[in-house]
Amino acid sequence: MDALRIAEAVNAGALDPVEVVAEHRARIEAQDRRIHAFLTLNPAAEEEARAVAGRVAAGERPPLAGVPFAVKDNLVTRGLRTTAGSRVLENFVPPYTATAVDRLRAAGAVLLGKTNLDEFAMGSSTEHSAFGPTRNPWDLKRVPGGSSGGSAAAVAAGMVPLALGSDTGGSIRQPAAYTGVLGFKPTYGRVSRYGLIAYASSLDVVGPFARSVGDLAAAMEAIAGRDPKDATSLEAAPAFTEALDRPVQGLRVAWVRETLGPGTDPGVREALERFAGVLEDLGLTVGEVGLPELEYALAAYYLVATSEASSNLARYDGTLYGARAPGEELVAAMKATRARYFGAEVKRRIFMGTFALSSGYYQAYYGRALRARAAIARAFERAFADYDLLLTPTAPTPAFRLGEKLADPLSMYLTDVNTVAANLAGLPALSLPAGFSRGLPVGVQLLGPPLADERLLAVARAYERAAGGVFRRPPPPPQG
Repeated sequence: MDALRIAEAVNAGALDPVEVVAEHRARIEAQDRRIHAFLTLNPAAEEEARAVAGRVAAGERPPLAGVPFAVKDNLVTRGLRTTAGSRVLENFVPPYTATAVDRLRAAGAVLLGKTNLDEFAMGSSTEHSAFGPTRNPWDLKRVPGGSSGGSAAAVAAGMVPLALGSDTGGSIRQPAAYTGVLGFKPTYGRVSRYGLIAYASSLDVVGPFARSVGDLAAAMEAIAGRDPKDATSLEAAPAFTEALDRPVQGLRVAWVRETLGPGTDPGVREALERFAGVLEDLGLTVGEVGLPELEYALAAYYLVATSEASSNLARYDGTLYGARAPGEELVAAMKATRARYFGAEVKRRIFMGTFALSSGYYQAYYGRALRARAAIARAFERAFADYDLLLTPTAPTPAFRLGEKLADPLSMYLTDVNTVAANLAGLPALSLPAGFSRGLPVGVQLLGPPLADERLLAVARAYERAAGGVFRRPPPPPQG
């Protein structure tokens, strides 16, 4: 059942939240040995479900009553281990909870557990987790995408109807496309980052995964809004569920020419063309726009992101929290801690960022990346003067095989070529399932101007109604 159907049944007294939790736990036990979506299960889930039942019995009607959800393990949870996929935090138990998690619980949702991710969200396949890779429910020999691959796989496999992820350069949208679910990256600031373990603070965004647009909107309704604990959060009031039935006829959508290069899989291109055709049938105008500035998006993104990462990860020095390598002398112990407990990809990105920020190279690399970022934002502003939404493939290809790109980091980075620009410009972006290529899911991406989040959901709902089978087809049972 979708999240909203579960909540409706719980509020009507037709479902017991404790039984809902037990059913989803059973699914996790049956499937997760092969998929490895979860790192830690919440031992208090049944207790949380009983508390929701008490709220309903007292006459309250929580909008997500009894809905099980999962959380990417870089969102802290009080009393429940939070690792960020890294050995350095393997035994870290936070003293507080992320705002987005608290808000889902306040809406009646029940936390089932914490999901796998690339270490510190640095990766595009969930193969860089210190605790082993997650596998794609559609094909266990393939990746689920990353870095929020655990959350995407958990939703795709039906282990939970909702999950939270984080998106720094596509880490919600790309795994959503690879696993055939919906993934939403809100406008920067629409959802509080309080309690999100930082990778790149000017790019990081918290957002949800779901299997239906209504569930996605309900999750956004719960988690969005101003948070006094996050100075970058916005006052914009959430109106996501209200927006679902807004008319979409007459909206102007444009393909982004530069995102359909020679590396685009033919099945992905065909899915995009079919999607555009459905939009035209719904009364939208579909055109084409060129954004040549996107040529610089991937390079600018990796310079900005790694520079911020080199600063953010300096806190992991073995002195305050997390693992500490043996040693009496402070500097030697710090070096030993980072050498032992950081993975190869995290070290690579720290080195890249530190170099870009170093004296003599700052303006040549980081300064130029900031100028490119500003140029990309201006290019989007010009495009949105003529169009209401932009359309691209979410990823150039379907999910690749486990291990296929590990020896070639640049090839791995290119899987995010269509998603990083939205983070650089702070735009809302949504990945929708749009069909299949060689039996694997593919997704399309809608982008809007800042604070046009609800417009994306309105178009997604119209498409869902017109092509619902694309959303409803489940993956086959895991094999092997």
